[in-house]
Amino acid sequence: MELFDLNLANNKLSGSIPDCWKGSLSFLTLSFNKLSGVIPSSLGSLPYLVTLHLNGNHLNGELPQALDYCTDLVILDLGENNFSGSIPTWFDESFSSLLILRLRENRFVGSIPTQLCSLSNLKILDMAVNNLTGTIPHCLGNMSSMINLNQGNPSGSVAITPIQDIISSTFGVVDPNWDREHVVEILKGRYNEYTKIDLQLVVNLDLSSNFLSGSIPEELSFLSGLHGLNLSHNHLYGNIPIGIGNMMSLESLDLSNNHLSGIIPQGISALIFLAHLNLSQNNLTGHIPKGNQIQTLDDPSIYAGNPLLCGDLLRNKCLGAETPQPQKILHPEDTHEEDKLDRALFYAVIMLGFAIGLWGFFGVLLFKKDWRRAYFNYADQVADKAYVAIVMKVAKLKRLRMSRSA
Repeated sequence: MELFDLNLANNKLSGSIPDCWKGSLSFLTLSFNKLSGVIPSSLGSLPYLVTLHLNGNHLNGELPQALDYCTDLVILDLGENNFSGSIPTWFDESFSSLLILRLRENRFVGSIPTQLCSLSNLKILDMAVNNLTGTIPHCLGNMSSMINLNQGNPSGSVAITPIQDIISSTFGVVDPNWDREHVVEILKGRYNEYTKIDLQLVVNLDLSSNFLSGSIPEELSFLSGLHGLNLSHNHLYGNIPIGIGNMMSLESLDLSNNHLSGIIPQGISALIFLAHLNLSQNNLTGHIPKGNQIQTLDDPSIYAGNPLLCGDLLRNKCLGAETPQPQKILHPEDTHEEDKLDRALFYAVIMLGFAIGLWGFFGVLLFKKDWRRAYFNYADQVADKAYVAIVMKVAKLKRLRMSRSA
């Protein structure tokens, strides 16, 4: 009943997790074992649970509703298991202390619930390598914990809410084993293990290797404190958000293996901390932007699989020296004026064609007497033949009618 911290990670434990939890347990780590079965519902009887690490096992089934009572969770790591079903909608504003939600490499299906957008302190959201479908919620761009509230900060970091501060405010004590907390995330194309201070600083959004469709919401460019954004290996289409240059803290950006089109926004060259970029296997066109940090990313594989893309790094050299500018966004009044001009041109072409056809015919008759005489003689003959045919047809119908009446 008085157990505060239980850590049995990195062993060879097998079987299922016992369903007998109660008391004041706050830190539970069972990661990297060989545990199977479902998450026991009695974990919901741990109202003071702050961190739950079950990653790296063989657990399955859906997430139990009982976890809804663990509203003081700061870290929930369920990655690298076989969990199925949809992502629960009870992850809402009641989980205001949740900083890290890691559901990576499971079998979750369905769409991304919009309730996740209300997790006001969330800094790591990793749902990569699942079977998620639907579109990316626009409201993810409103997650305040991923927005840099201090744009003047040269380090580009978000306002830090240390995990030990949240624990201290909840329980009045600081976790004595805080140094052992760690989370593995893929950033800059490689696995990174974050512990202690580093774990508090990283801000990452990873939705890669799912079946997400639709366009990338422009609202994601509001996440100015984001360090890593990975949307690769989905079915996304449309343009790269024009405001990508506002994500000033971005160090890793992976949009590869989608169906994105259009130009690469010039604003991407404003990302001075960008160290890893992958835009390969899309349908991007135009010039590769130049300037600042993007000039140091000189690996041609970054842009591979975009046959209409051109630049110094590619075999396809650009004909013009200037970088293409984004297309002008038309306002409603501009569109209305263009519609009026298009209609006027359409009617002008129709009238011109009618006039040319009309006068091309009658002009010849007007100036060519022999042609005019031949034309009217032909018209008279056609009229006579038509008259004779009509008269004979009428007479035939009369005879047929009289014979039937007789």
